[in-house]
Amino acid sequence: MSSAIANLAVVCAVLAVLQVLAALPWLLALNPMSRSKLLGFRFLSKAIGVAVLAGVALAAYFGSNMDPQALKGWGRVYMAALQSQIAADLFVLVFLLLLRFWPKGGAVSLAAFQEGLRQPMFWLLAGAAVFLMMVSPFLPYFTFGEDLKMVKELCYAFAMLAPAAFGVIAATMSVSEEIEGRTAITLMSKPISRRQFLLGKFGGILLAALFMTCILGWCLVWVILFKQWYENPTFSPGSAYAEPAWVMELIDKLFPAGPSVELFKGVGFWINDALQALPGLIIGFCQVMVLVAVAVALATRLPMVVTVPACLFVYFLGNLTGIMTEATRNLALVHFVAQVFDTILPGLELFDVSKSISRDFPLPLDSYLLYAGNVSLYALTYTAIALLFGLVLFEDRDLA
Repeated sequence: MSSAIANLAVVCAVLAVLQVLAALPWLLALNPMSRSKLLGFRFLSKAIGVAVLAGVALAAYFGSNMDPQALKGWGRVYMAALQSQIAADLFVLVFLLLLRFWPKGGAVSLAAFQEGLRQPMFWLLAGAAVFLMMVSPFLPYFTFGEDLKMVKELCYAFAMLAPAAFGVIAATMSVSEEIEGRTAITLMSKPISRRQFLLGKFGGILLAALFMTCILGWCLVWVILFKQWYENPTFSPGSAYAEPAWVMELIDKLFPAGPSVELFKGVGFWINDALQALPGLIIGFCQVMVLVAVAVALATRLPMVVTVPACLFVYFLGNLTGIMTEATRNLALVHFVAQVFDTILPGLELFDVSKSISRDFPLPLDSYLLYAGNVSLYALTYTAIALLFGLVLFEDRDLA
């Protein structure tokens, strides 16, 4: 038992050090002035020493309770925390690359991103979506045993609607107000071209919406796990949330038997949970991207009070054009109008994940990811067209 605890102490210490190293990039981004301190030998040695001590203390705590399920749960919690830090680090990396290879547009994107995160609207919408997700497992749905599917549908809907609402409102505020307030004239004199200004604004607002999507996606996984436990607290092999076989087999092959294996299985379980949620989040974010592109394009010519209702019009008709086209086949004129809308407006019904959730058997992950990739290509194509239309409208806009 002592050798097992010693092995567990080494593993916990290494995992704690990984958390410290993962925190450095986003800490540097939050406070660039402290770069010399954070990267100094004294601070790093102290931080790593504290992490090692924390890992040893956790190993001692785990040693008093070698319950495999508890260790798997702690592994899940550890990987969830590490994932959030890695996601923040990726945002830092994206802006470093933008500023390196597209300095002027990247600077506009960074300013728009920071402005979006400073807005109370961002945190209000994110907080409201998280609250609704947390409440959803306790609501009665009267679905005869299908409550989990309803919770999933609601959570994916909240994870799409909140970033979409933020992106549309932020785009109209940022672009139209800067044009109407003559702030854009100052930017154009830097010199920053109109293309860099518009694409930079779009990139910054879209990344802020992606940041919200990451927060809501992280919460979504926990809410679904809680709902699964809430319906049936026992872990039986035949349950809907049985431990994934591929994780069990992979960990058993890579690591020798011991308590640390259970910890790594929990890490693998969270990776599996995140992978299961990823396709739906990608599809939802593609819809956000299309709506933000439409909002940016319209905001070059229209004020906010017109752009927001226009985006709502695009959202509702984009989800209904397929149904309208099929339902009006016997009405020539109405069918023609429906076809025009179906051609011009984005086919937002493609971004509906409810069909994959309501299946009797889960959609295979590889097929789901392939569909998400196809939807992403469609969303990128429509986004490019919308932004090109916005650039054409913005090219001869009088900023004075």
